[in-house]
Amino acid sequence: MTDATIVAPESEADARPAWGAVLAMTLGVFGLVGAEFLPASLLTPMAADLRISEGMAGQAVTATAAVALVTSLVITVITRNLDRRLVLIGLSVLLIFSNLLVAMSSNLAMLLVGRVLLGMALGGFWTLSAATMMRLVPEAYVAKALSVMFLGVSAATVFAAPVGSYVGDIVGWRNVFLGAAVLGAIALVVQLATLPSLPPRGHSRFGTLVEVLARPGVGFAMFAILLVFTGHFAFFTYIRPFLETVTGVGVEGVSAVLLGFGIATFFGNYLGAVLLERSMRLTLSIMPVVMGALALSLSAFGGSLAGDAAMVAFWGLAFGAVPVAWSTWITRAVPDEAESAGGLFVAAINFAIATGAAAGGALFDANGVTSVFVASGVVLFLAALTIVSAVRTRPA
Repeated sequence: MTDATIVAPESEADARPAWGAVLAMTLGVFGLVGAEFLPASLLTPMAADLRISEGMAGQAVTATAAVALVTSLVITVITRNLDRRLVLIGLSVLLIFSNLLVAMSSNLAMLLVGRVLLGMALGGFWTLSAATMMRLVPEAYVAKALSVMFLGVSAATVFAAPVGSYVGDIVGWRNVFLGAAVLGAIALVVQLATLPSLPPRGHSRFGTLVEVLARPGVGFAMFAILLVFTGHFAFFTYIRPFLETVTGVGVEGVSAVLLGFGIATFFGNYLGAVLLERSMRLTLSIMPVVMGALALSLSAFGGSLAGDAAMVAFWGLAFGAVPVAWSTWITRAVPDEAESAGGLFVAAINFAIATGAAAGGALFDANGVTSVFVASGVVLFLAALTIVSAVRTRPA
């Protein structure tokens, strides 16, 4: 039997978990998120090579996020008659071409085109990911499958940040993106081998997004997601300039600090799963409080390598729990419209990435990197307040 004829069962309750396909999704996430975050670790050499400011180079993140936002809102409608297996594989192909184009970029315009392709792949893949996991494993295993998938995010953070900056210093930033294309190709091969056929379900339309958003508590939740990820990406996009100018470390020091951040996110994934078993509201709200306090502490007291490295690592620990917690919230709050809710979720995140990177770039160019961290902290505290006061949660 060929891969194309394997069909995911309609009744997940009677199905065996398709862990090979879950691994394929994890590798896809790894490739996408790794490519998305690479500019954060390669911002300085990219800007120098292309003869643009670091603030302008940071807009590569903005372009990706803006396109991912639009894609997340239209992907389920445009592909409503297509097998999800084919859609996911097509998005992985876009990831490969994106990295190749960025590696060959000779100017800002060419760089942005490549990042636009990445935005299409990223927005589409993320939108379908939670709903796909719900079809690959029985309901009892969904939370575990999601936590496995988000290990790909943590692994990508390790790859994109310290490895990206360190290897980029040795072989050049362009070769780092070529390496990312190779990793994307590996993920594609595994997806071709393991993803079952996933026939489309329902008849998604644009009105469904509005209907889901109008449900009690969902709008406030999306606003909270927007704030949390805006605060995070304002911080993360400009972490390398902070470490270079405020902490005063070179590329080896930047790589070491970002490695600590990436490793901490692994433990953050596990921490999020443990806390979710006790209280979803606590898990959703405490993480932005911790991140906000760290952002303000770095802006006020940054300058010590040991202290800054510790605070960045604690940030990674807190952030590692965030996507696991919010994805689990969505599977519990909107299980009947998982793809549409996933589209809103991804749209909120990518609008936040675009906002955080764009506003952060403006603040960075105008007032320096510490002002970016102050703004990040304020936004994160506002997110926590929104979650506590307005977001509805319920137990598993």
